[in-house]
Amino acid sequence: MASDNSSSNGSALPSDYETTTWTPPTHRRNILNQASSLVNGGGLGDPNYSHGAIPSQNQPSDITTALDLYEKQFYPTQPKSLSGIALRAFLLGITLAFSSTFSIYLLYIGHSIWRFPFSLASLCLFHFLEFYTTALTNVPSATVSSFLLASNGSAYMIAHLASMTECLLAHLFLPTNILPSSLHSAILGLGLTLIVLGQAIRALAMLTAGTNFSHFVRRHKSQSHKLVTTGIYAYFRHPSYFGYFWWGIGTQLVYGNTICLIAFGVVLWKFFSKRIEGEEELLVRFFGDEYVAYRKRTWVGIPLIK
Repeated sequence: MASDNSSSNGSALPSDYETTTWTPPTHRRNILNQASSLVNGGGLGDPNYSHGAIPSQNQPSDITTALDLYEKQFYPTQPKSLSGIALRAFLLGITLAFSSTFSIYLLYIGHSIWRFPFSLASLCLFHFLEFYTTALTNVPSATVSSFLLASNGSAYMIAHLASMTECLLAHLFLPTNILPSSLHSAILGLGLTLIVLGQAIRALAMLTAGTNFSHFVRRHKSQSHKLVTTGIYAYFRHPSYFGYFWWGIGTQLVYGNTICLIAFGVVLWKFFSKRIEGEEELLVRFFGDEYVAYRKRTWVGIPLIK
């Protein structure tokens, strides 16, 4: 085997009187050493090293306090509780999978009650995407409340309970052949289209706005707050409201509801008309002529709201 240096007798080979010892490459020795340490130490590691630990004795008290407060926000019952987020995501996923499967089965056997589990599935998907899109592009605002499961208040819960109740009762006790089959299929197709379109536009709006998006109206302009006018915002100035309005109408069409279709339309229109009016007053105050010009070249997309 050739040596890196010539031997003392000028030969390119080691002298017959020299002894050579093979040593493994450095990286291989490190792996072997790590394996040996793991076995000999029982997997406990170096007692002088703690993974991820910050030696508090070397840190000023204010830094230690700040780190403690930062860590505590992820504890149970806190706004960014990791256990709370995991539990909600798990329950939404399980419910979505079960209700979707059950809805497909009922549709397969030709039972009109398939709309009831479908309503549950659409709600699960909506609330999961509310958190997911926030966590994807607006990390500082991603909290347990970003699922919007309880933060919308009692009116929201009552509306969806009423909607699901009407859907269940209507398809259990009322005849299914009231409308011509062609009109029935058209209404169903329109409803599904509005659900998909509304959900997609709302999610796209949240992703496009990023940290500028908030589930709650901001009454004070932060330094990082910018007016988003690109992407979907180049056409709609309130695309998340547009998406939710038509998603809500679409759900009622698919569920086959009559009373709640009218109620949802009236309530959602009144809510968003007031919210948009108040929000745009704040935006004009924040951005001045820039927002006024932006408002002139975009539209809301909700009937009778300019």
